[in-house]
Amino acid sequence: MSRLMLRQPRIPRLGRLGWLMGLYAENHQRLVRLFEPGGLAVGSYLSTIGDGLDVHLDVLDQHRYTTELRLSYGLVDPVTGEPDPSAYLRLYRDARQVEATHCYVGRRWQDVIGMFPPPAEVIGHRMRMNTFLGKWLQYLAERGHGVATLLPAGEAEPLAEA
Repeated sequence: MSRLMLRQPRIPRLGRLGWLMGLYAENHQRLVRLFEPGGLAVGSYLSTIGDGLDVHLDVLDQHRYTTELRLSYGLVDPVTGEPDPSAYLRLYRDARQVEATHCYVGRRWQDVIGMFPPPAEVIGHRMRMNTFLGKWLQYLAERGHGVATLLPAGEAEPLAEA
């Protein structure tokens, strides 16, 4: 008797690391469309649309293939004195990805996942940070922030609330 095995076509699954790389690519598209940070000089920039929540974009460093940034509002945590919320970003121009290296939204990453977390927990934390970044960038675009509203911090004047 011959046995026939029916082969089921395998549909490749996207693992957690693949999903994270997809988030990095989406965040790159959103950030570049919003502020075009690859062409900005090192320094502080302010995006004001008159809603009382000015966006601060600090270009911390420009390298050949990467740009290091901090994105925040003008709000400060009264306990730590740090901008809250804020996200430190690394823009990879050659790979067309943006990674949120760490975020400050009320707590430090060490408080959230500990000093020596297992790799799966680190990936999960990075997924949450980069999902937060994607939603924040989308919100900023919907509110009207962008290249046209971004000025060097010394030249920007806060608009009256609408």
